[in-house]
Amino acid sequence: MRYRSRVTAPAAALIGTAAAVLAGGSAAYADTDSKPADAPGPETLGDPVFPALGNDGYRVGAYHLDFSYDPTTTLVDATATLELRTTQALTRLSLDALGLDIRTVHVDGRAATFEQVDEKLRITPARPLATRARVTVCVTYTADPRRALAHTAWVPTADGFAICPQPDSAHTVFPCNDHPSDKADFTFRITVPAALRAVASGSLVCTENLAGDRTAYTYRSRSPIATELVQITVGDYIVKKRSGPHGLPLRDVVPAARAEALEPALALTPGLVEWLEARLGAYPFETYGLLPCNTDDPNAFDFTGLETQTLTLYKPNYLLQAEPKIGSHMMHELVHSYFGNSVSPATWADLWLNEGHADFYGLLYRYERGWADSLGLTTFEARMKDTYARGDQWRSTSGPVAAPNAANLFDSQRYLGGVLVLYALRQLIGEDAFHTVERTFLARHRDGSASTEDYIAVASRTSGQDVSGFLRDWLYGTTTPRMPGHPDWTVTPVTPSLTAPRRQAGVRWHENSATL
Repeated sequence: MRYRSRVTAPAAALIGTAAAVLAGGSAAYADTDSKPADAPGPETLGDPVFPALGNDGYRVGAYHLDFSYDPTTTLVDATATLELRTTQALTRLSLDALGLDIRTVHVDGRAATFEQVDEKLRITPARPLATRARVTVCVTYTADPRRALAHTAWVPTADGFAICPQPDSAHTVFPCNDHPSDKADFTFRITVPAALRAVASGSLVCTENLAGDRTAYTYRSRSPIATELVQITVGDYIVKKRSGPHGLPLRDVVPAARAEALEPALALTPGLVEWLEARLGAYPFETYGLLPCNTDDPNAFDFTGLETQTLTLYKPNYLLQAEPKIGSHMMHELVHSYFGNSVSPATWADLWLNEGHADFYGLLYRYERGWADSLGLTTFEARMKDTYARGDQWRSTSGPVAAPNAANLFDSQRYLGGVLVLYALRQLIGEDAFHTVERTFLARHRDGSASTEDYIAVASRTSGQDVSGFLRDWLYGTTTPRMPGHPDWTVTPVTPSLTAPRRQAGVRWHENSATL
């Protein structure tokens, strides 16, 4: 969708720019005599699934988001301050931004000209920027959580909002370098009427009682966050606290009217964390908890749970079910704290690392407890045999496991197909070596992003055998390889009658987890 271009250039700022250029700039600015007259920065990171996402002329070190919510207008007045470092000399840079009414842009305190084109906010600073310069970009804007857009992260509720940015919609909430490979520190300051509560990813560091019966809550992340994993929510919530293993602070953000009804589900978290820590090591963040979003609208978001960092977003009615109905998927979402959040995908083609691992451990948890899955199966091996039989069909309709496109990104191939790859690797190298691979991968890439090739490299080095060819066949092959240890398993031949499900344009499917 194309948006109206808007260019602003205050006359005083232009005069100031000319004076600054004549006087000579600091080391943070480029020597324009040695650069082309027009050297705008690249406006994409070249992601294979979302090629227009991200910007390669800089990396963001920190975001400082200051939101003020008005329940009368349901609008958010916001200031986004980005601390970034250029990767090259720039006469122009861009941020991902969609549906935001931009008011002003400043670069290092100086007014900058800007325009909004498609899903980019193009910024021309008063002076060109030198390579490796540390730069502060400040954008003031207004956002409407109820605005109709081609895609959006906003989840409006009767009393406020939550956000679900995955995979490519964080920039409908704040201007950013919207790609998981560019993780950054986050600080959030959210001002709301005193009757409401504001919560964000990370830990609460400050509460301010302001004039006009308003309250400002400030949260800060201890670890970097990918833009697609940010959570900001406002509503009639209470925060329920409890301790997890080793004193881990747990906090749930719960609609006040449903706190008692949701307690049985919330009370499951300490046991889930304990089970997972025994397999993957210590929980990687400062806190964890659930956010049952305060809406029953079935169309509010197209998934059951979303792993926003330190706070998993859920549809509240889902959590009202008995433990055998929800425990496996609660484990799936918790696993994302390790695979997906602590270690983010280097590109969206690496999504199987997130979803395959989440389903792998979610299913293990289910079968250990004797809970039948959606197919009526009660063992991991039985489910893998069934999945193996579907392998060639899924490769035909959804492509190889590690080669998705935007339309099939959240197909079963990334979930159960990813589980099958991990199961095959475990069959080949043995359970002990497999667990060593998992922990080594998480430790090596903690607080960063990693690719499929990174996982293959760790698996080969750690297991003591070259599994690169084996894994590439499973991840990129057009036919399903033989399953180690199961020579009797067969793949169902592809037939025209087994067609891929039809999708509505613009709708992303997230409900292919086998843990549901």
